[in-house]
Amino acid sequence: MKNLFLFVSLCLGVSAWAQTPAASAPGTSAAAEVRQLESRLDELESESSVWQKIVARLPRFSGYVQAGYQYSDDASTFFLKRVRLSLAGDIAPKLDYKIQFEFCKPQLVDAFIQYRPLDQLNIRLGQYKVPFSIENTDYVPTKLELIEYPMVLQKLMGFSDVCGISATGRDLGATLYGGFFRRDGYSIVSYDLGVFNGAGINTKDNNKTKDIAARLAVRPVRGLLLSGSYYWGEYGASYFKRERYAAGICYDRGAVVVRSEWIGGRTGSDRGEFDSDGWYVMAGWRAPHNLMPAVRFEQFTLDTARRSASRQNNYTVGLLWAPVKYLRCQLNYTYEDSAAGASNNVLSLMFTGMF
Repeated sequence: MKNLFLFVSLCLGVSAWAQTPAASAPGTSAAAEVRQLESRLDELESESSVWQKIVARLPRFSGYVQAGYQYSDDASTFFLKRVRLSLAGDIAPKLDYKIQFEFCKPQLVDAFIQYRPLDQLNIRLGQYKVPFSIENTDYVPTKLELIEYPMVLQKLMGFSDVCGISATGRDLGATLYGGFFRRDGYSIVSYDLGVFNGAGINTKDNNKTKDIAARLAVRPVRGLLLSGSYYWGEYGASYFKRERYAAGICYDRGAVVVRSEWIGGRTGSDRGEFDSDGWYVMAGWRAPHNLMPAVRFEQFTLDTARRSASRQNNYTVGLLWAPVKYLRCQLNYTYEDSAAGASNNVLSLMFTGMF
């Protein structure tokens, strides 16, 4: 883009110079004309530099649409999963912002500014993903290999949380983050430490305490990630406890991706506190022709004191095809097996168009 503006500016300037009568008197030497031309080119480069600075401050638009069809034992429906529009830009060197809006269920999902003075210490302020777990932090919907996030992440990190909060894994707050020991473009050790309202997106805090989220990630070699997360908070006017912890490992490089996490938590309610936990393991292979078969096993237990009655296992096989850069086609089959005796077969087809 910078080269394009420079080229256009030079073309316009040379054209204007060619159409302007020569200011030099007859008999002006060739060396003087060359100096005059060089001076004009310097002026054009200066003007181009100004335009480049203006363009660098303009917002960048992006977004995506996810739509599809789902058939199960008890339902058949077309659906719109996400329709997102993002606006991002630079306010000043090392100071930027992002705003993201969801149109399916109209709401603001991201709105934050961040200042990045050092690799080791940066700050983000506003509304954004809570730095907890691998999938919630590192895998956006346009990167996820399967259509749905794992049950345990949805139930224990604010997607459709067991505490009643539905916030797409996001909250309002402030986070310090950074990395140490840079190597080949990534940090071997990185951290996030955040303070949040704990009430979900677009919502003021409804009690006086603040929630705390912490995450430590270690990348010993390229592609390998070890992650540990902790979340503590109190939600609602009754100050019910909401505590979460997670540990995971991921290898994502080249043709292979393998990822697994365990997440547990304690949740308070009118009926007392209860413990929940779950885990998943998934694997995928980036095959030729932009195809990616993937499989995942996941388990979630709503109440560990009643494990045999509140456990569910899901088995998912999927195929991802990206025929062009900005289009993803996903076909998933999931067998849902509940400990209560109920089972369900779900077939989902989803298309993601990005811009």
